[in-house]
Amino acid sequence: MADLPVIEGFPASEKVYVECDGLRVPVRRIHLEGGEPPFDVYDTSGPQGVDPHAGLPRLRKPWIDARLAADPHGNHTQLHYARRGIITPEMRFVAIRESVTPELVRDEIARGRAILPANIHHPETEPMIIGRSFLVKINANIGNSAVSSTIGEEVDKLRWAVKWGADTVMDLSTGKQIHETREWILRNSPVPIGTVPIYQCLEKAGGDPAKLDIEMFLDTLIEQAEQGVDYFTIHAGVRLAYIPYTANRVTGIVSRGGSIMAKWCLSHHKESFLYTEFERICEVMKKYDVAFSLGDGLRPGSTADANDRAQLAELETLGELTDIAWKHDVQVMIEGPGHVAMHKIKENVDLQLKICKEAPFYTLGPLVTDIAPGYDHITSAIGAAMIGWFGTAMLCYVTPKEHLGLPDRDDVKAGVIAYKIAAHAADLAKGHPGAHLRDDALSKARFEFRWQDQFHLSLDPDTAKDFHDETLPAPAAKGAHFCSMCGPKFCSMKITEEIRQMDQAARAAGTPEEIEYAGGDEH
Repeated sequence: MADLPVIEGFPASEKVYVECDGLRVPVRRIHLEGGEPPFDVYDTSGPQGVDPHAGLPRLRKPWIDARLAADPHGNHTQLHYARRGIITPEMRFVAIRESVTPELVRDEIARGRAILPANIHHPETEPMIIGRSFLVKINANIGNSAVSSTIGEEVDKLRWAVKWGADTVMDLSTGKQIHETREWILRNSPVPIGTVPIYQCLEKAGGDPAKLDIEMFLDTLIEQAEQGVDYFTIHAGVRLAYIPYTANRVTGIVSRGGSIMAKWCLSHHKESFLYTEFERICEVMKKYDVAFSLGDGLRPGSTADANDRAQLAELETLGELTDIAWKHDVQVMIEGPGHVAMHKIKENVDLQLKICKEAPFYTLGPLVTDIAPGYDHITSAIGAAMIGWFGTAMLCYVTPKEHLGLPDRDDVKAGVIAYKIAAHAADLAKGHPGAHLRDDALSKARFEFRWQDQFHLSLDPDTAKDFHDETLPAPAAKGAHFCSMCGPKFCSMKITEEIRQMDQAARAAGTPEEIEYAGGDEH
């Protein structure tokens, strides 16, 4: 692999570690001006300055080794420990990151309402949690195709995505060197990595879905689990009886994994082996602590198909499979749509929570309209903010290239930023403790015309600064009490500050008329 581009850090920021109970939990510390204290934000970027050829430090190795030594042949899933009242180091790490108690983390995992994806062969991960009692998370998809991208480009996309805030990353490679690409990604990822194993399985079958079988699939699961994949998307809910339900859809079956399994079912006139052999799949999952991301292979690919019979029939099966996975102490989250108009979004969440017993919901968007190719990071972020507010735990990003082509690093950044906005908006709407603090800090900086602090507190400081400097590039403009939108005489915040100064002067002078004008309540 060739040398990769240097990933620059954020301006006025440094990575620091919160030390507690022997753990070192990373945060990004933003240094502010005007005597304001520094501001810490959740950080997903991982250790800095590491040679990708060497890979990241194996943070979790001592914890994993201790558990394996104590019980070499036991069940080592985070759900298994949580159900037995055990708080693992990973749970304590997450509690510090989320500013909650370790007991809450353990209890939410034990109830199946949250997952902590942490394959025992991916010790490089910095533990994180997915559940609606915690911060809404986002996933970024990367991966090559048969016609585009190299290993180096995919590793660069990984590092780029986690810099901007991706909480997990899925490697959806379908081209050459799938195994090698995944190995490089895993060894350089501080966040959980997910895959869709049926893609590699199809490559082994020569591209013919009819040649797939359960033994080939289990071998692929073991291969990927041995490498360290933290969660698998498995489309076990696509059943033979449901395929006719898609016949009158506008866009049919749009899930790649779903269409592969549908073709297998029809080729053999049999029930999917992912469904009939699900217990055997669970045995592999629990050995490595790989979490299920139960795939929505019949998700709607257009707003016209949203909430239809095919989608909801599959959801019922995903609820059934959730119970089976939990019987094995395997962690589960449920994938969701897709393309859903705004008035149908809440129904999706309510049904999923009921049918799947509150297992975390993980949705692709949803896109709320189908008319904007090239802007689907926006059409989907609208739906993502809403569905996150209603209770979805993780949002899978959509880039501007959705439906059009393989995203490059600029598209990855655009998708991640759009979804960080959506996730944060959902956290605000849910009243998540502390979610408002960054908004308040930036708003205070805006009102006080601390331009540099506005840039540095934003999700994308460089873009904010560049937009400002397009019209007011001079250094003196960074201290000006106006921007190019209003100019010096029409700035509402400058005028408001003058009103407040008038009020203070009136109060100091004890002038009744001025105090009454200024809104005082003395008279």
